[in-house]
Amino acid sequence: MANTVAELLFIPAPLVDHIISAIEIAKLLVNRDQRLSITVLTIKLPPIATYIESLANKSIDRISFIQLKDGTPPKLDSKNPMTSFDEFINSHCKYVRDVVAGMISQPGSSRVAGFVIDMLCTSMIDVADEFNVPTYVYFSSNAAFLGFKLHIETLFNDQNQDVVELSNSDGEILVPAFNKPVPTKVFPSMVRTRDGLEIFVSSSRKRRTVRAIMVNTFPELETHAIESLSSDSSIPRVYTVGPVLNLEGGTRKPYDDNVIRWLDGQPPSSVVVLSFGSMGSFQKVQIEEIAHGLETSGHRFLWSLHQPPSDHEDQGAVLPEGFVERISGIGKVIRWDPPVTLLGHCAVGGVVSHCGWDSMLESLWFGVPLATWPLYAEQQMSAFEMVVELGLAVEIKLDYKMDLFNPQADTVIVTANEIEGGIRRLMADKMIRTKVKEMSEKSRAAMTKGSSYDSVSYLIQDFIKKHLPS
Repeated sequence: MANTVAELLFIPAPLVDHIISAIEIAKLLVNRDQRLSITVLTIKLPPIATYIESLANKSIDRISFIQLKDGTPPKLDSKNPMTSFDEFINSHCKYVRDVVAGMISQPGSSRVAGFVIDMLCTSMIDVADEFNVPTYVYFSSNAAFLGFKLHIETLFNDQNQDVVELSNSDGEILVPAFNKPVPTKVFPSMVRTRDGLEIFVSSSRKRRTVRAIMVNTFPELETHAIESLSSDSSIPRVYTVGPVLNLEGGTRKPYDDNVIRWLDGQPPSSVVVLSFGSMGSFQKVQIEEIAHGLETSGHRFLWSLHQPPSDHEDQGAVLPEGFVERISGIGKVIRWDPPVTLLGHCAVGGVVSHCGWDSMLESLWFGVPLATWPLYAEQQMSAFEMVVELGLAVEIKLDYKMDLFNPQADTVIVTANEIEGGIRRLMADKMIRTKVKEMSEKSRAAMTKGSSYDSVSYLIQDFIKKHLPS
């Protein structure tokens, strides 16, 4: 009997946000076509070991999870952390190879239609090639950044430019995926060192060899970037599949209800939400500047503060003296990430964001304008795109950088005046608010019989056309 199911192997990077995004696109695919089945191969990294183990009990129709054997734990090199991470991913190739060999040896097994690998797991392309299985990259960031990565590879490989020297200079360059020149101050930290650049360029070179790239975006948002990528014959086909969002927001907890009751009592569009992601924390001096900036802005706020001590009774240890008492009624400080759906509350009028791409797409989905405060990875470039390239956000900072691997490292302090000014612009700019509301409608339309809906249809055809009977 002929196989009637095409099996996809998903390999997300061992980072919670990447895994959640991979699961969401997996759910989207199997819900769209009954002929697809997906196995997610998870890599366990010590900080998220409990979360990885919890996936084994997750029950989703036609999506299963296999936890790979533990590879060699990464020995973190604080000077070259991405080298350690890259080697850790590479150490799991042999385990993926064993899983695939076991799957295809089973009688009556589904056809392995493709590997869908995370943007940070390009070493898995070699494993897919060994089994003559096509590889698709799931690029969970934006199309403009994909274009930047490929352009840097071109500068390095084809034009012999000293990219490290360029990245550490004070200037700007033309990048085909951007309409406007990109300042070097928003380049990711990886391209500022020789070791980081080597990984950056190597992954981009491998990315050109895959069958297609799935990007978590939609053409109405990144029109120029998508057209630029599509017109370059050296770049694999790009499928826009977004916005892919996790709108479930996890389990409802009592403190969620307390915050929502507080929001229920605030005027429409009056509250600024400050959320810097699960890894966004600041030293005491920066926390004090944020507190002063919020207080002097005069706007109501909800501040997600990731900073020890973690219990509510000790807030005074990191917040200015008397701050909690003074902001009673107009502001709230919480120690947990607010649920995504909170952005849909009528009282929320703006977001101060670390500019993770998922967070930016969530803000657009709910039509809430944002102020940019990027922290690490490609977030500075995403901030530049939203503020300068697309005019969909206001700036607090574009080039702020924190060292994830050395939190005590000296970092430029964003002053209370800068924070206050950014919040005032965020809440007062009617033009950006209108543009964001319009983009919200376009993002929802893209996923419901629109551009991304159609793109996913073509992607599914690509998955199954060589593997299932017509």
